[in-house]
Amino acid sequence: MLSALFAIHLVGVFVEPSLFTREASAQGYRNPIIYADVPDNTICRVGDYYYMISTTMHLMPGAPMMRSKDLKHWETVSYVFDRIEDGDRYNLVDGKTVYGQGQWAASLRHYFGKFYVWFTTNGEPYQGFLYTADKAEGPWKLVSRPPHFHDGSFFIDDDGRVYIFYNSGEAVELTRAILDETGKTWGQEAVLRRFSIPVRDGIENALLEGNNMMKINGRYYLLMISWPRDNIRREVCYRAESLDGPWEKKIILNHALPPFPTAGVAQGGIVDSPTGEWYGIFFQDRNGVGRTPCLLPCRWEDGWPVLGNAEGKVPDDTSAKYIHQTGILGNDEFSSDRLSLYWQWNHNPVNEAWSLTERHGYLRMKTSRVVDNLFVAPNTITQRMEGPKCVGTVCLDISKMQDGDKCGLSAFCGTSGVLCISRNGKSSVLSMEVQNIELDKQHTVSKVRVEQKAKVRIPGTKRPVYLRVYGDFTNGRDIATFAYSLDGKDFIPIGSDMKMIFDGNTFFMGTKFAIFNYATKQKGGYIDIDWFHIDHEG
Repeated sequence: MLSALFAIHLVGVFVEPSLFTREASAQGYRNPIIYADVPDNTICRVGDYYYMISTTMHLMPGAPMMRSKDLKHWETVSYVFDRIEDGDRYNLVDGKTVYGQGQWAASLRHYFGKFYVWFTTNGEPYQGFLYTADKAEGPWKLVSRPPHFHDGSFFIDDDGRVYIFYNSGEAVELTRAILDETGKTWGQEAVLRRFSIPVRDGIENALLEGNNMMKINGRYYLLMISWPRDNIRREVCYRAESLDGPWEKKIILNHALPPFPTAGVAQGGIVDSPTGEWYGIFFQDRNGVGRTPCLLPCRWEDGWPVLGNAEGKVPDDTSAKYIHQTGILGNDEFSSDRLSLYWQWNHNPVNEAWSLTERHGYLRMKTSRVVDNLFVAPNTITQRMEGPKCVGTVCLDISKMQDGDKCGLSAFCGTSGVLCISRNGKSSVLSMEVQNIELDKQHTVSKVRVEQKAKVRIPGTKRPVYLRVYGDFTNGRDIATFAYSLDGKDFIPIGSDMKMIFDGNTFFMGTKFAIFNYATKQKGGYIDIDWFHIDHEG
């Protein structure tokens, strides 16, 4: 019975590839299949649905669970957790942050009729999380807080033994108590054995990351990122008949999808379809938009999963259009009493400082803390920008702002382009600014540089204000431009172009649309957001 469960829920039934897998699946869609920041993918299939999870770091709620029937169109159906309560850093208190840290590289699996999600957080206190749920839609239950295992892959063997594969193919075998939902206290006694898989060859440096362990047709497969010297990042596979080895190695993908010749597509997982064909989803770094998943056919050659088309390349039908993933990002009229799954807060939100019910059809955002910059402001709300081009527009009621309050719309990242409305006494000024954050080694904000590019007075406070950010990610341009309107029809450009940057020293993620409201003098003001719309081009 146990083996049957794994065959259905973990990897399906192994069959030789069909002509569809070899040829037809390479046609009819553009890569990246999700032209937005959805990195560190792991996937599984349960019945007719594919499920995928991703890294969201400092954004809350976190660990988005996404679902698809065709591996092309995805929708977010839940988040694994609402918030992380591991100290002031997660609450933006006293300049402390978890930018670029927090939840990383979750491992998603389905065993015994349950979903399991394992991840660890980068940064203090360096601990892990294990969640379970009967359904992908939740509710999710925190089972245990294990030790930190970098890029860990959660794996249960046919005999019920539980393993984590992490770092460069290191592994630990854990007690079976991990599955009994007792919240067992972790310690050295929880590890039954440690072992290592020999993974490096002579040209590889750094960690071989992104561990993904599977058992297919009775054989063990470990997929990892390889960082060879003087070459692009690639995906490698190790296989063995026993966890004790011997292990064999094969490069299964070594390609950079144009126009990014140095950004190899790697880190992800493979999955079978209900009809026995195989596919992989692996991501590519695309600068300002973030790390973007690509869909690849997977064919089996001599018992090895080989990714890509017949030439070993990531397929990309340039005659097709990119898919706009309206299931994971899109418009919001704020007409529900629950926040759309499109949105994530920057760090843990102050829940008493926002409401969807105090004014029906609006998201009310109240000031709750006096701060001096956007990067430590509570309750900034974000959603992904999407390539190749997108436009985000927000309609704001600013009539209840107080002296010193600041609100607006941003292309938000370590380098942010900001449309900021400042209330000065009874008058309001709109400015377009470029803001840069610097963090110390503890990821506390050490400096924020603000360069004002333009400003204009906003007449009165009774009428709504419309703010707009354009994002152009075509061919690596990564340019944000800005405009505003007082009537919702005629939009006036303001300020200058801004280069959107993927900065591994700060956010370590793609640029997001962000709506913010914070106080610099006194609490008590608020804004009402009528709607937010995303339009697409290309």
